[in-house]
Amino acid sequence: MNAPEVRRPVVTGIGVVAPNGTGAGAFWKTTQEGVSVLDRVSREGCENLPLRVAGEVRDFDPVALVEERYLVQTDRFTHFAMVAADLALDDARLGRADYEDAPYGVGVVTAAGSGGGEFGQRELQRLWGQGSRYVGPYQSIAWFYAASTGQISIRGGFKGPCAVVASDEAGGLDALMHAARSIRRGTDAVVVGAAEAPLAPYSVVCQLGYEDLSTCEDPARAYRPFTADACGFVPAEGGAMLVVEDETAALARGARVRAELAGHAATFTGASRWERSRDGLARAIGDALAEAGCAPEEIDVVFADALGVPAADRAEALAIADALGAHGRRVPVTAPKTGIGRAYCGAPVLDTAAAVLAMEHGLIPPTPNVFDVCHDLDVVTGSARPAELRTALVLSRGLMGSNAALVLRHLDGPLA
Repeated sequence: MNAPEVRRPVVTGIGVVAPNGTGAGAFWKTTQEGVSVLDRVSREGCENLPLRVAGEVRDFDPVALVEERYLVQTDRFTHFAMVAADLALDDARLGRADYEDAPYGVGVVTAAGSGGGEFGQRELQRLWGQGSRYVGPYQSIAWFYAASTGQISIRGGFKGPCAVVASDEAGGLDALMHAARSIRRGTDAVVVGAAEAPLAPYSVVCQLGYEDLSTCEDPARAYRPFTADACGFVPAEGGAMLVVEDETAALARGARVRAELAGHAATFTGASRWERSRDGLARAIGDALAEAGCAPEEIDVVFADALGVPAADRAEALAIADALGAHGRRVPVTAPKTGIGRAYCGAPVLDTAAAVLAMEHGLIPPTPNVFDVCHDLDVVTGSARPAELRTALVLSRGLMGSNAALVLRHLDGPLA
């Protein structure tokens, strides 16, 4: 009897819309340089709210990037996702000609934390200020957390397995592995990722209930995980979309295979129970390593969750040590999100994009605004660190208690 075909899920395209750049190239340039773009919140209606610092996506013109018929139906978070999906498809060189005869072979998976707050707020203001006759017909879909999956699939003509993952911030990693498992079950390609737009006034007011949100007014001090000055996290807009394909199908069409989604695991330990997240995150790391067939000492870099809350940072440092043993105190750890903010479900997908780029360039990006680390971790600070990177570990936790770990394996040599 012939052995069953092994289908390996690999990343072939990266699309980014982030506070520090649109497109993988611009994002990587500022990420490797350790540039922080955190600044005072300037979005209309947010100026007088207690949240002072955030990572905003500036110089983003959706009118120039998204067709009008989709633009009027969708919120800012979906605009980010559609543009990032376009960039990822272009990067993967996956065009309609590649799937027009087999549209059921391409799926879409996104993760979302809250959906379209800006669109929803505008329509609710019309409802209460002018009456129901002034509420637009797209209110019923634009706010919905599944809108990005739906619009990307409709716009691209993708008829394969589609889904939306709602599992807290860690849902960004869960979406990636949902895509990977679709590939293993027979899907040829999945457009997958997450993008968020949490800086509309209504959305910000909702976030003010998070005790872990930083309200510091100094952009250089507002988000400093793993330090004695840690005072919470800074939210951000944006996110990333990836094209994940079956390796054999990707190679057959001449695509560049960038990294393998080798292993993933998730656990749940309860909202804001950061001490418990130590065990939950360590278990997720161990299970992800087991699925990847990876020994702890094979991990070359860790992209940390880095919440910026002392108890959460301590739990993460201990979880890394618990799962990786003595190697956990030696392996380089980085959190480039401290320079752009934490884009909820989009944050771990941005970290995944950064991890793939780091492995390709043989360079660990630094952790902006972090200098005096007070945990037993080798946090990369100041400037990027050259290193031969074959395997990366990406970690994520959610404010409501989800934990996830993803193992990425590089399949090519470093870029020249």
